[in-house]
Amino acid sequence: MKLAVQNQKGGVGKTTLAIHISHALALKGARVLLVDADPQGSARDWAAAREDKPPFSVVGLDRPTLHRDLPPIAKDYDHVVIDGPPRVSDLARSAIIAADLVVVPIQPSPYDVWAANEIIKLIQEASVFKENLKSVFVINRRIVNTAIGRDVGDALAEYSIPVLKTVISQRVGFAESAATGRTVLDIDPKGAAAKEVLALTKEILSLGV
Repeated sequence: MKLAVQNQKGGVGKTTLAIHISHALALKGARVLLVDADPQGSARDWAAAREDKPPFSVVGLDRPTLHRDLPPIAKDYDHVVIDGPPRVSDLARSAIIAADLVVVPIQPSPYDVWAANEIIKLIQEASVFKENLKSVFVINRRIVNTAIGRDVGDALAEYSIPVLKTVISQRVGFAESAATGRTVLDIDPKGAAAKEVLALTKEILSLGV
């Protein structure tokens, strides 16, 4: 499976989600490659901050020929997770075309719902070149014990892309673990954040991409 975590709006937790999905897939015994397609290089910075070797491979590939360059690099891996770039660009288009599934993280705010139009247009454009391309929304950074996440799910129903059932909440463990190149699956594998990540990964795998 080749999965791109992509949204044109910044600050939606794209890199955090890509890293955590990669780790959850690796914990299932899969060979996983995380492709950092964001010129900011946040996923590469995360890997560099880690004391030991990450549980999955991390490479930087932030050029608009990503869809052509990736296949020979990815051939020895079971899953590839692409941390896509912000903003509409040739690089963003290339990251989407390289994927079988596009996961679009959406924060529970009206601004994020309105901004989703841009990524949907990009996915629709890419679908012309890749008929079997699938895409899903995931509500990310939901404030715990609020109904806002549910309201956003209702608002996203207007779009043609389905919303995954699993919701990822805003939890301090995500930031704390990132500082040392780790994940919530490292620091608190039985905690609420880890359970949400594992449930999200299971739901993604159930899509049969």
